[in-house]
Amino acid sequence: MIRLPASGACGTFVHPALFYRGQADYLAGVGGFVRAALAADEPVLVAVPGPRLDALREDLGTAATGVTWTDMTHLGRNPGRILAALQEFADRHAGRPARIVGEPIWPGRTPAEVLEATRHEALINTAFAGRQATVLCPYDVLGLPAAVVSDARRTHPTLLEDGEALPSPDYTDASSVCADCDGTLPEPDGGTPWLAYTHGQLSEVRAYAEAFARGTALSAARRGDLVLAVGEAAANSLAHGGGRGALRLWSTTGSGAGSAAGAGAGVVAEIRDGGRLADPLAGRRRPALASVHGGRGLWMIHQLCDLVEIRASDGGFTLRLHMTTF
Repeated sequence: MIRLPASGACGTFVHPALFYRGQADYLAGVGGFVRAALAADEPVLVAVPGPRLDALREDLGTAATGVTWTDMTHLGRNPGRILAALQEFADRHAGRPARIVGEPIWPGRTPAEVLEATRHEALINTAFAGRQATVLCPYDVLGLPAAVVSDARRTHPTLLEDGEALPSPDYTDASSVCADCDGTLPEPDGGTPWLAYTHGQLSEVRAYAEAFARGTALSAARRGDLVLAVGEAAANSLAHGGGRGALRLWSTTGSGAGSAAGAGAGVVAEIRDGGRLADPLAGRRRPALASVHGGRGLWMIHQLCDLVEIRASDGGFTLRLHMTTF
């Protein structure tokens, strides 16, 4: 069994990447991690894709009842949702060293989803710094592109491979990884007009988004989610983005430059303003009702959308929101 640095010591956070090759390797690594946590009477959350979830449950047998299970294909459809769920699990067990398995990247993820999941992996180190927790992240080295595995070496301080736990020589700070994730977004196919807005025009932005959504394949519920998310993003522009912004919307068919969320058909809304992302963790933790530090709008956007692409630069702030038909 691979021995990890202890997460029980006060203020110790451990974040290893497990590089696995095939199901037997997966069950040995992840299953061993879960069994060790249960034997130590530590709370365990396992958030992995459905097929892996089923295999682990079967492998653990009756011990599976002591685990909190989450299908990552649902929780992590938008990678921006994951961190809040992991932190909330740890919060429910404050004072105890929580053990978490999180697999946010699996074969079949679109490049845009992988990029935002890589951002999430880097931010775990910031969000959990000083906490009693271990977050184990499995990576399918046979099914994932080599570049994804290389990025895992940059976002995880510890690497588990071939039965050994070693420090990652490529590990770097979250700000460097996030800066690398802030590359230029691909332009959508065809022309897409911009709607500029400023103070007093928030209702016009919502009406514009609602009118556009009515002409798409989105269900009524999904249209409502889109309008709410666009409204929150525009309100953030007015409050934190220099008092003005611009919106454009387009439909996707599941292919092409503008399609990113699971390659599904749907609608994309892009909002640009002159703001700065002062806190890279904004929107990645459920804000308290009495919070005066903001982040509520961005948190809601993450919950509503199937993918949220974020670009922060000296030139301003961009949100690209994906809403699919399913």
